[in-house]
Amino acid sequence: MCAYCGCQTVATIDELTREHDEVVTLVSHVRGARRDGDIAAMAELARRITAVLVPHTRVEEHGLFPAMALEFPDHIAALEAEHRRVEAVPAEAARGVPADPAWPDRLLEVLALLRDHILKEQDGVFPASPATLSTEQWEAGEAVRAEAGSALSRPAA
Repeated sequence: MCAYCGCQTVATIDELTREHDEVVTLVSHVRGARRDGDIAAMAELARRITAVLVPHTRVEEHGLFPAMALEFPDHIAALEAEHRRVEAVPAEAARGVPADPAWPDRLLEVLALLRDHILKEQDGVFPASPATLSTEQWEAGEAVRAEAGSALSRPAA
């Protein structure tokens, strides 16, 4: 992912980026499970993706996006709409393997959207955020992260 603008030196952006990286890794495992015909593994991976995305999305939508929406309202609204689309299909695996035989293909489709979505955030929103958010807005975002938590462990200092 991107490292050219320095936005990852901001703790909030670094954490969001680490979550993106984890999701991209999990998506690659979903593709492998699909190739192997292992729908149960796909469902488990969908649950793991959801576990990463729930706090991640909360930080974006309640910490980062409100400030960004003042300057980029249409772009942020589109990203939030994509969040809703991305959440729906993996959520079908919350209690096990979905009965719908089309679910594995729908999951792969939504994960392709998620991959594009991640690139939009990392190549657009994240680099623009240091110049857009005030200190108070960053602090508000950090407060959302503290409340939301993360599915990832903190890197060693």
